[in-house]
Amino acid sequence: MFIVSFPYAVVQGGYWAILSMIVVAYICCHTGKILVQCLYEENEHGRKVRVRNSYVEIAEHVWGKRFGGRIVDCAQIIELLMTCILYVLLCGDLIKGSFPDSPLGLSSWIMVSTIPLLACAFLQSLQRVSMLSFWCTVAHMLINAIIIIYCFTRVTEWHWSDVQVRINIWTFPISLGIVVFSYTSQIFLPTLECNLEDKSKFTCMMHWTHLAAAVFKAGFSYIGFLTWGFATKEVISNNLPTQVFKIIVNMILVAKAQLSYPLPYFAAVELLETSLFAGRPETVFPACIDNTHRLKIWALICRVALVVFTTLLAIIIPHFAILMGLIGSFTGTMLSFVWPCYFHLKIKWHTMSITYKILDIAIIVIGLACGSIGIYYSGHALTRAFQGLPPSPFHGSKHD
Repeated sequence: MFIVSFPYAVVQGGYWAILSMIVVAYICCHTGKILVQCLYEENEHGRKVRVRNSYVEIAEHVWGKRFGGRIVDCAQIIELLMTCILYVLLCGDLIKGSFPDSPLGLSSWIMVSTIPLLACAFLQSLQRVSMLSFWCTVAHMLINAIIIIYCFTRVTEWHWSDVQVRINIWTFPISLGIVVFSYTSQIFLPTLECNLEDKSKFTCMMHWTHLAAAVFKAGFSYIGFLTWGFATKEVISNNLPTQVFKIIVNMILVAKAQLSYPLPYFAAVELLETSLFAGRPETVFPACIDNTHRLKIWALICRVALVVFTTLLAIIIPHFAILMGLIGSFTGTMLSFVWPCYFHLKIKWHTMSITYKILDIAIIVIGLACGSIGIYYSGHALTRAFQGLPPSPFHGSKHD
């Protein structure tokens, strides 16, 4: 969904942002594979046996049940809820861009776009969520085709000289956070691998999907930026020339964002219910489901409150690209870079080659460095955005 902000990442990071889309894809492919390796141990016959079922169980094995699972659970819930917040914020931003003369502001459009999402509180089946995700994919393919075709109609006007080689230290970390955030799939990989009919194809699947993602994201970002140059907006569809064209594309994107919302919302609800609402004495609170497998009234109210919570945060922090960069720098680097490599080293140290050890340690160092820098600069940019200022403190240049 967030690929609509990737051309804006090129505004902030130039060619280095495009390179980062390829490098981060490689790193996330590697960490996804080694995370799944941590689910397995060899038995006495030398065969791999699945002894763990989730990211949380891996953390519990390394850090202990008291803290390990809770730390990863918190990071996963933050990542998922922030994704929901970004979908809601994107809906409001797109509708506002479609109707700039409307008396309603961004906050009002965010609240309007939340109304259909309240129905997500009733979701209890992953099958229904997957059907919504299917239509989300259809809308995604349609939008990408429309934007790319339009960009190629403007090929004679492309801004080749606008793409920079130099790094702007004030804005590039934001771009990197956006890129990392877009590749964070480690939360879902243990479940995905468990449900594959042929688990031996998992590595092949990881290679092809990450290769395809890297090629498409880099190409889409480069083409989008070349079309509008430094005038590229945070959501690229807001750059479209005519208001009617912009409204059509933005409304499809709004539908796509709303169809995307149920998956992270459902995953967050599942994590919260498993860790807090499984029933006493296993958890602090009673179970959410009664004997007839229906949601209890108070549980439904809590689910609705969670949707409202994501809406309120979207209203409070109305800066889409910077917020995405901040989240990517925080939970993204830990879930996708640091923790998979750390767990792999702790669990598989005695069976790993020296090459894999060096690679894992290097990714940990890169993740910690990029995450720390990204949090600082994204936080700084978000503070300036609330003050109505551009991300960089240096004014007057076309790059700001």
